[in-house]
Amino acid sequence: MADIVPFPRAPRTDRPHPSDPEPLWRHLLGDQLRRRRHDREETLTETAEKAGVSPQYLSEVERGLKEPSSEMIAAIAGALDTSLIELTSAVADELRSAAVPASAAVSVSVSASRGAFALAA
Repeated sequence: MADIVPFPRAPRTDRPHPSDPEPLWRHLLGDQLRRRRHDREETLTETAEKAGVSPQYLSEVERGLKEPSSEMIAAIAGALDTSLIELTSAVADELRSAAVPASAAVSVSVSASRGAFALAA
C-alpha cells in the first residue's frame, strides 16, 4: 500500500479575494464585445444590425446574461471587424489573468520506486 502524504494548500495570491469565484466565459466575452463596440463608437443598434441580431439580444450578450452559440459569436465578431480567433484569444487572456494557472492548481507526479501517483493542489 502507498503512504498517504498530506499536501499543504497554497493560498491563491493572484486574485484579490481567494474565495471569489472565477469569472464566467460569457461575462468576459460580453465585456470584450462591449469594449470593442465602444472603441468603434458604435451603438448597440448599429452593431446588432450588422450582426443580424436584435439590439436587446446583443445587450444581453454584452452583460453576460446570454450564452451565445458559436454562430452568434462569429456574427457579432464579424460585425465588429474582428476574427473569432482574436476575440476568443482576448477572452482567454483575460480569463488566464483572473485565474490560477492549471499547472499551479494541480500537478501530478509518479514515484518511480513505488509506481504510485501523488496529486498536489
